[in-house]
Amino acid sequence: MRPVEKSPPELVDRFVAFVDERLADEPGVTRRMMFGYPACFANGNLVTSLFEDRWIVRLAEDDLDELRTIGGTPFEPMAGRQMRGYLALPSDVLADEAQLEAWVRRALDHVRTLPPK
Repeated sequence: MRPVEKSPPELVDRFVAFVDERLADEPGVTRRMMFGYPACFANGNLVTSLFEDRWIVRLAEDDLDELRTIGGTPFEPMAGRQMRGYLALPSDVLADEAQLEAWVRRALDHVRTLPPK
C-alpha cells in the first residue's frame, strides 16, 4: 500500500473557499474533514471532496458517463479499489470556475436524491 499524500495547500484553500462561498447556504450542506481531506456533505452523504491532488464528485450514472467522456478519472482511494459513483474531475474542469460549479451542482443534485444518513 502506498502512502497517502496531502492535498496541495492551494487546492485545499480553493476547495474550502468554493464550498463556503457557493454551498454553505444550501439546506443540509456541511463541510467537514473525511480521511484527513476537506469534504462537503448533503444530508450526511458525500457530495464532493479532495483526495491527494484530486477533486472528487459523486454523480448519477448518466453524469458519470458524461464526465468520463471529457476526462474524468476513477476514484481509487486504495489501488485496485475503485469507488463506484465517484470520479475525479479533469484539470480543464478545475481550471474553469463555471464548469467546476456545474459539476459540483450536479453532484449536489444527485446526492439530494439519496436517503439521508
